[in-house]
Amino acid sequence: MRKTQLVLLTLGAAFLAGFVSATPAAARDYPWCAQGGEFDYPGECAYSTYEQCLASVSGRLLYCGPNPRFAYEPAPQPQPRLHRRARPVAPY
Repeated sequence: MRKTQLVLLTLGAAFLAGFVSATPAAARDYPWCAQGGEFDYPGECAYSTYEQCLASVSGRLLYCGPNPRFAYEPAPQPQPRLHRRARPVAPY
């Protein structure tokens, strides 16, 4: 009886840990989304390339569109480079 309780407690803890750490599929940020039909906006954004998205939506009455998080996000600004001053050379 004690072993059974321990096994059930361990399985329950493992299931709960997996459930808590899982991220929803919509939270993935890939550049292309399958849109329409059963998906809300922005859709299933799980595709790295347009071709992957097209292969997935083929025959499903869906279409591919850009992920708005990628399309409308401001471009990252380059970090300014700090120029180091050259040390003056001591005369001999």
